[in-house]
Amino acid sequence: MSCSRIEMDQSIAQRLLFEGATLVVLDVPMDTEFGIDLKSWNVGNKFKGIKMIPPGFHYVHYSAVNKFGEAAPKIGFFHVFKKAEFMVKRWDQSKEEISSEPVPENLVKSLKENLKDLDKFLGPYPYDIWERWGKLTYKIDYLLIERCAPVCGFVHSALELEPCSDALRPRGGDLIQKKKTEKTRFTVEEKEDQLLPDLKPKPGTELRLSQLPEKHYPDGSTPTEITKHSLDSSYVLDIVLDKLKQPIEIIGEIQLAFVCLLVGQNLDAFEHWKKFISLICGVDSAISAHRYIYMEFLKVIEVQLSYIPEDILCDIVTNNNFVYQSLRKLFANIQFNSDIDGRLKCYAVHVRDRLTKKFRWDFTNLQGDNEDEAPVVVSLE
Repeated sequence: MSCSRIEMDQSIAQRLLFEGATLVVLDVPMDTEFGIDLKSWNVGNKFKGIKMIPPGFHYVHYSAVNKFGEAAPKIGFFHVFKKAEFMVKRWDQSKEEISSEPVPENLVKSLKENLKDLDKFLGPYPYDIWERWGKLTYKIDYLLIERCAPVCGFVHSALELEPCSDALRPRGGDLIQKKKTEKTRFTVEEKEDQLLPDLKPKPGTELRLSQLPEKHYPDGSTPTEITKHSLDSSYVLDIVLDKLKQPIEIIGEIQLAFVCLLVGQNLDAFEHWKKFISLICGVDSAISAHRYIYMEFLKVIEVQLSYIPEDILCDIVTNNNFVYQSLRKLFANIQFNSDIDGRLKCYAVHVRDRLTKKFRWDFTNLQGDNEDEAPVVVSLE
């Protein structure tokens, strides 16, 4: 890890020297890929941690590297650092990862008392990423981390799986059995899901993000009401928000899922993120009741889209960009919903115009059929 000087205002540098947190990681093998937030390095043999970490939410991540230079799947952990916090971790050589066992208190005390001697082995936090990191994570706080982080304390890019029955398999289970019983047609995705082996994440290793209900309409709904709820996901959104202490926590979860994908390379987080996007963009009647959530969502999604290649957003079979299609629906719902105030409508137009300019996405004719959904006209001549 290079300890080259980072250009920053001297007053900020002085403040971080006193208020910045320190993360000491002992016995990290040379060449290990080690990082915090949006940056990582292959560390040298003198590396012992990171100093001058701005107080707030951070994501520490690392990958063991073998003698051939091949990196293992990424592992990381969340932490909300307090002012001048001094944290000590130790590398577990046998597991090739940071140990979850606490470091003895007398060793922590000794290291802290000799911080001046330790300082030359600590790399400075890459302050040039701090503003960007803040825009990606400003709704993530300690309470959200406590609720959503894996019980084991670490986020793995490659989840450890174990065998299970079909009923307990994620995305399988009751829904598939119900369709078999009712002889209902399966979608392509559901057919693919049936072919997957019966595996589930090892308990305690999965992210604990909000789960969407399998049924998107209330019990006793008529066919007409079921159709209505299929076109407007307000009912599902309200169920999800009712389980949160504060409705705005859903924005924090969207940010957490995204950084677990962006930094932690966690595909399960990607699936959660896509479900959140689809849910929020599919709402119509409840938008006005959750106006603040939608103002924040538009701000957040615009920032996130600048970090992810467009080809990742496209379905490998249909080549449809699911974020674009979801946003088309949201922009249409906002534009044509008379209950929504002018400020949200105006902000949605500004975001829509910026996305059009940046990605060349076409958001015209929002009430018209999408090309892929348009009816096929057959000439009888």
